Amino acid sequence: MALLDLDPKVVRTARKLAAKAAEPVVSIARAHTTVAVERATLRLAGITGADTTHRAGDVPWVNRVVDTVREHCGLEHGAAVPVFHALREHNLGTLTELAEATAAGQIQFTVPGAKDFARAEKAARTAIARGMRAVDRNRATRDKMVAKIGDPPQRPWIYLIVATGDIDEDVVQAANAARAGADIIAVIRSTGQSLLDYVPEGATHHGFAGTYATQENFRIMRAAMDEVSKEVGRYIRVTNYASGLCMPEIAVLGGLERLDMMLNDSMYGILFRDINPIRTFVDQRFSRQVHARAGIIINTGEDNYLTTADAVDAAHTVTVSQLLNEHFAHEAGLPDELLGLGHAFEINPKVPESFRMELAHALLARELFPDAPLKWMPPTKHMTGDVFNGYLLDGFFNLAGVLTGQSILLVGMMTEAVVTPFLSDRDLAVENVRYVLNAAGGLREDFRPAPDGFIVKRAHQVLGEAVDLLERIVDDGLLNAIADGTFGLMKRPADKGKGTDGVVEKAEGYANPASDLLDEGATK
Repeated sequence: MALLDLDPKVVRTARKLAAKAAEPVVSIARAHTTVAVERATLRLAGITGADTTHRAGDVPWVNRVVDTVREHCGLEHGAAVPVFHALREHNLGTLTELAEATAAGQIQFTVPGAKDFARAEKAARTAIARGMRAVDRNRATRDKMVAKIGDPPQRPWIYLIVATGDIDEDVVQAANAARAGADIIAVIRSTGQSLLDYVPEGATHHGFAGTYATQENFRIMRAAMDEVSKEVGRYIRVTNYASGLCMPEIAVLGGLERLDMMLNDSMYGILFRDINPIRTFVDQRFSRQVHARAGIIINTGEDNYLTTADAVDAAHTVTVSQLLNEHFAHEAGLPDELLGLGHAFEINPKVPESFRMELAHALLARELFPDAPLKWMPPTKHMTGDVFNGYLLDGFFNLAGVLTGQSILLVGMMTEAVVTPFLSDRDLAVENVRYVLNAAGGLREDFRPAPDGFIVKRAHQVLGEAVDLLERIVDDGLLNAIADGTFGLMKRPADKGKGTDGVVEKAEGYANPASDLLDEGATK
């Protein structure tokens, strides 16, 4: 039920402006590839493992192959055709054999002539389609498990973080969290992994403030949560991070190991990790196509803007980013039910009427995106170390989530900004959520902001400011807006940032069967 009486014409204008602002960036993304997209493509084709003999440490075979293809003949035509042409030319049986021969200096990659090009492209498509079918089977398995075991009985779903650095210890904490009431387990990534231009191999036990995102770690957590799902009688979802320099690869690995949610924002890596904007937009388009195919809910990162910019003055930038994220997601084939747009409870609690303002912002997001599984983020910026005050503030956050119909509630920790939360802290935090859901779970049906009251007026003000900003972005260009510090006060020029050298403009004869299959899947 709409409570804000938003003007449909203003809402339509906002979406049209967001589409207009995003379209030049979509065109750029379509015209370019990256080393990460090409690696993700070969991962779908079946390449796994790493060169364990390298003196500087293990190097994934997929990195070895793509880097060598680029050195020999460039990536302007894609990596798949040169790779599968070489596989046939050298009469090798597997991509692993090809990778080993590449490392030994025995392979010279080339872009073949028309006849051999067509043959190699067909072979690549066959192998990549096999990977796509694995992703499709995982989606079907999830649907069957949800139908058999059941979803959590109420929304919002409770989202809890584990971050030990050791995948085996993560499993222990995740299982206990699910037994205590968590519906979604998010495995926080090791600090700095988003800036690695490769995905580590195998199970890991040495992450920093988080655990490395690897295919084996995904498999271990998903298998453990399948067992716990049967025990607790509801399907426990698993989340990780498809972001950073390996965004497309991690999206593929998430699809291959049946992850259910992945952090995937169109601008987060640009703003907060200083990753090149073009690299990010190219990578996020491919990764979102993979998420759409896999049925993975994405979580966007608008909440982070309010940790660097003021949550009152910059509230409209969150709405603008949500509208842009929505357009980028739809263009890549993601439907609303997989679009977990982010927003946060980050207004300074000393601001008069801060709670009413938080309700206005949260309700605006809910009514602008009625079919999206919104992810509501807890207070962090103004957590002072006073755990009693923090616990109360988290309670207000939980209540705002209930009143405004949020879909996913990330559990706030009263020890935020003090320590990495202990298990006891997490248990108390979940108790806070459970108390609010039990005591006020149906309160939304009684919540009716006054038509001319503070909440409604504030929501209209933020939407109006968002439209004004979108008009300026359309005039100036989204890449220029990002360079000027429009979002989160971070200034990120389009020709700067990490990973810039991994962007490649496509040649006229560029071929990527993975992109073709994903495009075809989006039309079904």
